[in-house]
Amino acid sequence: MCSDLSKVNLPISKANGLPNSHYIDDQVFQKEKECLLYNNWAGVAFEYDVKNPGDALPLDLLGFPLLVVRDHNNQICVYQNVCRHRGMILIEEKKNIRGTIRCPYHSWSYNLDGSLRATPHVGGPGHNHHKDLNKKHLGLVKIQSYIFLGVIFVNISNSAEPFEKANRSLMLRWAEFNKPLFHCENYSSFQLELKCNWKLAVENYCESYHLPWVHPELNVVSRLEDHYNIENRNQFSGQGSYRYTQISDNGRLFIDFDNLSKAWETGAEYIALYPNVLLGVHRDHIFSVVLQPVSKDFTLERVNIFYASSESISKDYDKLRKENFSFWKSVLSEDIFVVEGMQKGRYGNFFDGGRFSPAMDGPTHNFHGWVANQFLGSN
Repeated sequence: MCSDLSKVNLPISKANGLPNSHYIDDQVFQKEKECLLYNNWAGVAFEYDVKNPGDALPLDLLGFPLLVVRDHNNQICVYQNVCRHRGMILIEEKKNIRGTIRCPYHSWSYNLDGSLRATPHVGGPGHNHHKDLNKKHLGLVKIQSYIFLGVIFVNISNSAEPFEKANRSLMLRWAEFNKPLFHCENYSSFQLELKCNWKLAVENYCESYHLPWVHPELNVVSRLEDHYNIENRNQFSGQGSYRYTQISDNGRLFIDFDNLSKAWETGAEYIALYPNVLLGVHRDHIFSVVLQPVSKDFTLERVNIFYASSESISKDYDKLRKENFSFWKSVLSEDIFVVEGMQKGRYGNFFDGGRFSPAMDGPTHNFHGWVANQFLGSN
């Protein structure tokens, strides 16, 4: 494992990007799994993946088994998807649970709040209790979780600061969007497959430098010169635009969020919240992207679009939602050849991480610095 990070945190005019090993080396990938994803607040799912009480969604975050549950009080909880008896996986497929979470091995069962409910024959045939087993201490292992802009975040290691403290700057910056979000089945979700390391999707998303060549149609309505860089050390980075134009269907527009400040009338911002969530906010809708690493060179990109009003997800707005859905799917799909091309390029032995444009690449340099600091801090 070769990972010389000495030049990554230099001033942007002198810095190099992350070495090739951070994209193609198995050992580096395994270490980043721990220090970037498990030790921080990683996005794993969307609250609408478990929209009904009793919904249970099993997930795998690079080998760590998770279970997302919406309980009968409408609260979302995340547990380790493992029975406390013999370590059996509890749920293999998404389902709705009317009663309890039951282990298929010895039928130990758990309430949706994670507490252990039943242990049949644990004290011998016909005896469902044993004096040496305290059910109060054998509930499911709860994983810290938090919901922000429709995304379910988890901190597997339980070592990160509380979400509100760790991400206070962004939550204050976007406080005007801390409102109910509306989502529907039609034209609101899609998934892309990327043959690249997940970090390349972050790097590409947080800069606008590539707009004229990769997104020529987007560059017509929101030109490169209409954008500005956003950089918050060790938390997030991205880009903003002064020129967001609402789409229209014969004068019909999506309903705006209530009480937005004047800047959002034509403004929009697109931020990568480290490690693996991409967010975009506009006056009438937001989108949230969860990058799900599968291997060092394969990533699933899950996208959900949320609206400011229940009216915007009604049948009357189907045409507008379809147009908005197609627009964002097209824009994000245009990036695929770029991130996959950069992944292939990381096998060039003489590539030194690259140099940054001091004027245009600040958000990417910021992300590389965060990765380097997390990686070095875990040594």
